[in-house]
Amino acid sequence: MQRFDYIVIGSGIAGLIYAHKIAEHGTVAIITKKGRADSNTNYAQGGIACVMSSEDSYDLHVRDTLEAGAGLCKESIVRQIVQEGPERIKELIALGMSFTERTNGQSGELDLGKEGGHSKRRILHAGDITGREIERALLAATAEHPRITIFENHVAVDLITKAKLGFTTENRCLGVYVLNKVSNEVETFAASHILLASGGCGKTYLYTTNPDIATGDGVAMAYRAGVPVANMEFIQFHPTCLFHPEAKSFLISEAVRGEGAVLVNAEGKRFMDGYHPLKSLAPRDIVARAIDSEMKKTGAKCVYLDITHHKEEFLRERFPNIFETLLKLGVNMATQRIPVVPAAHYQCGGVVTDIDGRTALPGLWAVGEVACTGLHGANRLASNSLLEALVIAHRASQMVTKEPVKPCRLKIPEWERGLAHDPDELVVIYHNWHEIRQMMWDYVGIVRTTKRLRRAAARLRLLHSEVQDFYWNYTLTADLIELRNLVLVASIIVDSALARQESRGLHYTLDYPSPDEFRTPIDTILTNVG
Repeated sequence: MQRFDYIVIGSGIAGLIYAHKIAEHGTVAIITKKGRADSNTNYAQGGIACVMSSEDSYDLHVRDTLEAGAGLCKESIVRQIVQEGPERIKELIALGMSFTERTNGQSGELDLGKEGGHSKRRILHAGDITGREIERALLAATAEHPRITIFENHVAVDLITKAKLGFTTENRCLGVYVLNKVSNEVETFAASHILLASGGCGKTYLYTTNPDIATGDGVAMAYRAGVPVANMEFIQFHPTCLFHPEAKSFLISEAVRGEGAVLVNAEGKRFMDGYHPLKSLAPRDIVARAIDSEMKKTGAKCVYLDITHHKEEFLRERFPNIFETLLKLGVNMATQRIPVVPAAHYQCGGVVTDIDGRTALPGLWAVGEVACTGLHGANRLASNSLLEALVIAHRASQMVTKEPVKPCRLKIPEWERGLAHDPDELVVIYHNWHEIRQMMWDYVGIVRTTKRLRRAAARLRLLHSEVQDFYWNYTLTADLIELRNLVLVASIIVDSALARQESRGLHYTLDYPSPDEFRTPIDTILTNVG
C-alpha cells in the first residue's frame, strides 16, 4: 500500500494547480493513466475567458455565461468564478505561463480573442496552443516539487470508501485502487483527501475532439461510490471539428470564428443568418444544431468554415498550429474553405460539488470537467472551462487544508480480481466499445427523441451486464477498466436525457422541442443507491 496525504487523479490544469498548491501542506500523488501531459487541457486551443480589459466588466461576463447556460447556471457561482479569475491568471503567469501579447500595443498588453457567445474580447491565449502551454508551465512547476510524485501509466479502478469496507456510519473516501499498466498489478493508494480531476467523457461518442483518455472515469467511479451526479444530458458538441479522412479529432478552434470565419454550405452560401442574430458566433449548442440541420437537409457530409478574407500572414501568426496542420493535410485556410462537422467536446454536467470542489462524500473532491459546480448550466460558454478549473482548484486547495490530514488506521484489503484469460476477451471488448460509441452518436446525439433514448437505454443495460461479467471474471486490463466506465457513463447520459422532458441548452429533443416554461429549471441529479 502506498500512503500519501493527498491524491490527485488526473494531470490536467485542475489537478496540477491543486497539486502545486497543496504540496506545501503534505505529500501528493498524481495518478495519470498515460503520460503526464496526456489530458484534455493539452488539447485546448482557444484559451481562458477572463475579464482583463477596461472595455469589459464582470457583469458582462456573468450575463454572457447566464445566457449561454439557458437558465440553469447558478448565478452566485458564476459571479464568484468570474470575479476571482484575474487573480488566478496572475498566479498562472507567475508560474511561467506566457500568453500572446498584442503586436501593436504596449509591452505586456495581452492579446484578447473573441469566441461564440461572448460580447467582448476576453479570451487569453497562447497562439492556438493555449492548453499545451498551460500544461508545459504547470508540469515544470510540479516536477520541481519534492513532495509531488507523478505516477504515469496508472489507471484508477475504483474509489475506496468506508461503506465499501462494511462500515455503516461516517462514510468517507479513503483512497483508490489503481492498475499499474507496466506491472499489470492493482495497487492500493490511501490518503485523507482524494481529488478527482480526471476530465470528461468525449469517447462515449463515435466522433469527438477529445483524446482517447476521455472515458468518463471520474464520473463513473464517483457514481459507483454513491456520490450524486448531475446534468449529464448536457453534452456539448463542438460545431467545428475538421472533416478529413487523415485527421483524427482535430479541432478547429472557435477562435477562428472569433476572427471572422463564417459557416457556409457546399455552394459557399452563409446559412447561420437564419438561425441566430449572432450568426456564426452564436452559442455552441445553436451552431451545432444548425450545422446538423443543414447537413440533414442537403445530405452533405460536412459544412465549411470560410476565413479566406484574411491574409495568409495574419492566419499563420494567429493560428500557427491550425494553419500548419491544415496545410499538411492539403488545405490552405487562406485560400480554401475548411471542411468541418460537429463532434462531442465537453460534458457540462458531472460530479456534484460546491464552489470549493467538495462532494457529498467526505474526503472526496472534484475539480474541472469531471465536476458540476453550476457554472455551465445547460451549455458551457466558450473558454469558461479553464477559468473554472483555475478558480475551483485554488479554492479546493485552500479549503482542504482546513480539514486536518488523518492517516487511515483501517486495514484496507487488497483488490480482488478475476484471473481467467479468454482469447475472445479483447475482441468482445473492442466490439462493445465500438457499439456503445456508435449507438450514442446515432441515438443520443445533437437531436434526440424519446424512442431512440429508450432503445439506447435498453441496449446499454445488456451491455453493462456483459461488461460486468468480464470485469469480475477475467484478467483486468486498462481497456476493460475504460469500457466499464464508458458503458456506465453512457447509461447515465441516457437516463439523464430521458428524465429531462423539455429542450434546454444542449439537450434538444423532438418530443419536447421547447423549454418547460411552467416551472423553474432544475438539475437532473442521479445517485447510485445500490
